Amino acid sequence: MASTQYDRVASDARATGTDGLARLALKLDAVATGLNGVAYLALATVLDSVFGVTTAVQYPVGAFLLLYAVGVLAVGTRKEISRTALMAVIGANLLWVVLSLVVVVSGALAPTGVGAAWIVVQSLTVGGFAALQYVGLKRM
Repeated sequence: MASTQYDRVASDARATGTDGLARLALKLDAVATGLNGVAYLALATVLDSVFGVTTAVQYPVGAFLLLYAVGVLAVGTRKEISRTALMAVIGANLLWVVLSLVVVVSGALAPTGVGAAWIVVQSLTVGGFAALQYVGLKRM
């Protein structure tokens, strides 16, 4: 049976890998992180009472998240994704997860119950992005 052009392209993609999943995971991470950063900056005075985390913490975290989102988006939108840059994003995301859980367990920021739950949910989301990015890295 003759091979079709589609079969050859699909076979080549499997043999050489693809960055589609990594690219998607990076873009989703950048969007979620950017939105989170905007929320911390724009809603800090509202969120401080809800989360129990002061605006003095939320403003720098929000600014960091916006800058980080731009960096992650830059990695995910390059013509060719750098494996080194992708590994750096994965590492940074895993560090965020660990530090977030340390903050909750230690009570360092004395968050409210809602704030503690938000920190845990946020860390699980970031961990999910790291996992998707890792799978994407392995497929490249």
